[in-house]
Amino acid sequence: MAGPNRHLLPLLLLSIAALFFYSYYHSTLHAFTPTPNPHSTFPLHTSHTPHRDFTFIIKVLAYNRLDSLARCLRSLAAADYLSDRVHLHVYIDHFAFVNGSTDVDRMLEDSHRILEFADGFSWKFGEKLVHYRTQNAGLQAQWLEAWWPESDDEFAFVVEDDLEVSPLYYKFLRSLIVNYYYGDPDFRPYIYGASLQRPRFVPGKHGNKIQLDNGTRIFLYQLVGTWGQLLFPKPWKEFRLWYDKHKAKGIKPFLDGMVTNGWYKKMGERIWTPWFIKFIHSRGYYNFYTNFLNERALSVSHRDAGVNYGKTAGPDSNLLDENSLDFNLLEMQPLKNLKWYDFCFREVLPERVVRNFDELGPVLHTVQKQGTAVIVSLYGASEMVTRNLICNFEKLNIWNFIFIGHESDFLLDLARRGHPVIIGDHFLRSVTTFKMPDSQDFHSDMMTSILVKAYVIMKNIELGYNSLLIEGNMLLLQGYPYFDQDNTYDFYSGKISGLLFIRSSTSARNIWVDKFISDVAMMSKSMPNNQESTSFAGIIEKLLEQKSKKIKRVDETNIGVDISSNNDKVVTLDIEKKFVHWSVKMDLDLLKKRLENFGAWMVGDDYSCKAVVCHPT
Repeated sequence: MAGPNRHLLPLLLLSIAALFFYSYYHSTLHAFTPTPNPHSTFPLHTSHTPHRDFTFIIKVLAYNRLDSLARCLRSLAAADYLSDRVHLHVYIDHFAFVNGSTDVDRMLEDSHRILEFADGFSWKFGEKLVHYRTQNAGLQAQWLEAWWPESDDEFAFVVEDDLEVSPLYYKFLRSLIVNYYYGDPDFRPYIYGASLQRPRFVPGKHGNKIQLDNGTRIFLYQLVGTWGQLLFPKPWKEFRLWYDKHKAKGIKPFLDGMVTNGWYKKMGERIWTPWFIKFIHSRGYYNFYTNFLNERALSVSHRDAGVNYGKTAGPDSNLLDENSLDFNLLEMQPLKNLKWYDFCFREVLPERVVRNFDELGPVLHTVQKQGTAVIVSLYGASEMVTRNLICNFEKLNIWNFIFIGHESDFLLDLARRGHPVIIGDHFLRSVTTFKMPDSQDFHSDMMTSILVKAYVIMKNIELGYNSLLIEGNMLLLQGYPYFDQDNTYDFYSGKISGLLFIRSSTSARNIWVDKFISDVAMMSKSMPNNQESTSFAGIIEKLLEQKSKKIKRVDETNIGVDISSNNDKVVTLDIEKKFVHWSVKMDLDLLKKRLENFGAWMVGDDYSCKAVVCHPT
């Protein structure tokens, strides 16, 4: 290298290092930006490059109803497509061949009249395709075989032939696609499409009635809508592959607690919705819906006689058009402002993640119920066991819980599904009021778990909420225990199970301060770094005894049972037991067997609950 250039080398290296540090710092800062608002979003979704040039295909499913098909196609042709190129695909199912039938000539004539009408129908907005089947496929195949997306920028709007759409329908769907599919930060890969039908049905047995305030025009609901459903490409491909796998293995789409179970038992493979609902339940996906008041909708089913209706029932809603439009149809609220509902039409609050102490209060406020928040430690708990715990909570109508654990895709997925979480390691780094004596202990799993629990309880006490702490190797059987109804003690401890109850009282508030948490850290540091021997409840009990505070020891042998024993005869359960617990080292297959015997294993092979349990509010 020439002499003068040699002096530039250190400067060049310094510039590269500075550029690297700047890029790393800002990317890290973006990844862990605090979000105190429990409704706000965080990086749970993949980046999505805006792409406004998308393909829109209308998929019309027809069979033997010429008048219905004519009404449907004419309404589609009357819509405003804003000079966009929109394609029309018409799928005409064939009638079933029946040996010895005397109606073959008439059925052939009817089919050919429908085919002739579809062939002659003028479509000036894009390509028109007519697919005439050679044999009867049925409604399920009509839906499932109508579309395989060619790209992530191709959308299908599926309508059955007895549907009529508003002239405004495309303008609305186009705006929704641009804002929520291509809009950043409002894209979510777990939203599978949009239904234009008026929301009228709750599939979960004993679920809530659909009640929406007048200001709610767009919301998210898990249920698929078959009367004008827009489908997004990736979730539809995922569903088709899921369907193939389950169908090939003979797995039926049964989901206990759902009205669709009865549909499938009665109609079998003639319908497709039980399959899609089962898939959506396992994935925790959602669908856009509209609420336009006065029974108005952008798509109306005339419910003509066919597969779903023995006789014509008439239009289900009033068609929204320019004459009845009294609001801004194209106004799209930010996704964080929209409400989400599950199959029971219970409101869900997705994406509640606590990464620092300042975020904790607003989330705890959404969690607590009747002044109590349940803190669940997932350190050492497997994914399958955790999902079973959630199914158990759902069965018992327990929703006031928050999880603590490592940052992981699984923990973030729980938050996406509406279960609030605390990312332990990040949370602990944000605490500035107390520093560990030895920084390496800060990263110990046990130390992190212990200190995060201590800080969450301190915040609960500050907010006036009671704290019930349970470990991931524990399962409640009859709702959470009665401690919050008994004012005799402020502290309840179960050293073996790790169960701990702290009442928000003046006594607890005076004790549970930063100095107390420092004492917790020092005592836990002196104990073995082993979850089996280092019980948070045990540490708290010792410290409180040192301060001469009254503690009620939970009689775990009376209201709980340890199911870790290898002897099946030893493990018994009676109606007095409130919970079961086990060693974190217990074999999963044995644990599953034991819980199945108690009727407490509620997870299917796809890691989702076997049932939907609705508790009306």
